[in-house]
Amino acid sequence: MIAGGFGVGKTTLVGSVSEVPPINTEAWMTEASEGVDELPSGGHKTTTTVAMDFGRISLDAGLVLYLFGTPGQSRFWFLWDDLSRGALGAIVLADTRRLDQSFAAVNYFEHDSPVPFIVAVNLFDGRLWHDLGDVRDALQLRPDIPLITCDARDSASTAETLRTLVRYAISLA
Repeated sequence: MIAGGFGVGKTTLVGSVSEVPPINTEAWMTEASEGVDELPSGGHKTTTTVAMDFGRISLDAGLVLYLFGTPGQSRFWFLWDDLSRGALGAIVLADTRRLDQSFAAVNYFEHDSPVPFIVAVNLFDGRLWHDLGDVRDALQLRPDIPLITCDARDSASTAETLRTLVRYAISLA
C-alpha cells in the first residue's frame, strides 16, 4: 500500500516500478472541490486519484508485490481500510515541503491499522529539503519505524524502497 497526502507522488511511484501498465483512477479536479480539499498552492496538478492506483512488481522469483496507491485527499480516506486489508505493509510517502500532508497517513498506520509501515521522503528535484532527524521529530515517528529517502520517478529507487518495506515487515513477523 502506498499512502500519503495529496500530490506527494503516490501515482508516480506506482507507475515507475510496475511491471504491468498501472491502472489509475484519475479524475480531473474541478472548482467544486475547492471548498472540500486542501489543495497545495502553486501546484500544477490537474487530476487526482479517486479510488486507487494499481501495479505489480516481482522483487525476485518468489516474491510478487501488488501495489495499491491510496487517494491522498481526505474525502477519499474511507477507502483506506479496504485497501489495507491483507496488506504486507505500507509506504507513507512524504514531501518535506508540505510535511503536514503526511500526518494523517502516519496517524492511520500508527493507531488505526495493524499494517507495518515505513516513511519514505520523496526527493522532489533530487533534493532533501530537511534533515531526516528533523523529519522524524516532526512526524513523531517511533525510532523503530524506518525513515528513508526515495525518488518516486526512479524505478531503482522505488524498488529499493519496497525492499526496505518487505525487510521491515518480515522483521516484525
